[in-house]
Amino acid sequence: MANEGYFAEDFPCGHETRTLNHPWVPAPQNLDLGLLRARLKSLVGPGGLIGVSPAMRAIHDLICKATHRPFPVLIVGETGTGKELVARCIHNSGSRQRAPFIAVDCSSLSPTLIESELFGHLRGAFTGADSASRGLVQAADTGTLFLDEIGELPIELQAKLLRVIQEREVRPVGSAYASAVDIRFIAATNRDLRDAVDKGTFRRDLFYRLNVIPIEMPPLRGRKVDIPLLVAAFLAKHADPTRPIESISDDFWRLVESFSWPGNVRELENFVVRCLALGAGSVLRNEDSCDGPLPEKIFGYCSPRDTQSLAALERTAILKALEVTQGDKIAAARMLGIGKTTLYRKLKEYRQSTSSAGGSA
Repeated sequence: MANEGYFAEDFPCGHETRTLNHPWVPAPQNLDLGLLRARLKSLVGPGGLIGVSPAMRAIHDLICKATHRPFPVLIVGETGTGKELVARCIHNSGSRQRAPFIAVDCSSLSPTLIESELFGHLRGAFTGADSASRGLVQAADTGTLFLDEIGELPIELQAKLLRVIQEREVRPVGSAYASAVDIRFIAATNRDLRDAVDKGTFRRDLFYRLNVIPIEMPPLRGRKVDIPLLVAAFLAKHADPTRPIESISDDFWRLVESFSWPGNVRELENFVVRCLALGAGSVLRNEDSCDGPLPEKIFGYCSPRDTQSLAALERTAILKALEVTQGDKIAAARMLGIGKTTLYRKLKEYRQSTSSAGGSA
């Protein structure tokens, strides 16, 4: 993968005066969204990642190495940091780009059917198996299998996945025979798998098999320098051409650059879209976000220097979002810019933590 065109290293400024009040966003006289889209398209690589920070340059180097080597990749990072984008970038830039890319959310698979969904089954293998199924592993043959939220895979199935990785073959449920498969494995998680290994909830041998090329995605609060370009990209992607945005208020910049963004890039995009959807003028303001800026409403102006731990901040944010949405978990997840499965898992963790402390959830 060529370096140029992947990171916005030479994003054109045009003039000293700043469009959108920031030097990395193109020139101010008239913000042509068509031109902005074209410029961004020339700067963004196949994975859709944007960043000029040292952390993202390091990610770029790892992606380049992983692209041309056939070994498993383990991508770790918080929710919303772009783990699937990296996986797709590795696939789309490598020799398997014309083969299938099968993404599997391990946390959303049905507990009773997860084995047959992954590994397939023969007709009559269990009640309701009226026809044979290849399964997601065989569907990825010759391509890439992306196992998102790998830490949620039940431990009893981890041994079977390990065998697929080691032996390059899969045996469907109800079959006495295995079929050969040729698959590139990429896994992702927002959990600490080493801790899970120590606790016995994740197999040590599977961890070592997957963790050949580790890629750790940086949180957005650790690469604030990339925020202006991300905002520009979201404007180009979502802004209504009939209501051109000519500038961004200083209050907006102060908010987005001081806030800690626990939901990371996904949350930032959600915030920009909400401001666009609810705004009326040509100036993008954080006041346009539903009933005041959501980050300020839920979290306050939180910066990385705040003394409250990230875990405590995250818990406060989730509980406050549930209060605002009157207990609607899907609406709360959408408001926070996180996946509903992540919200359900966090609430389960809070209940377990409260229960072990002798309280009630």
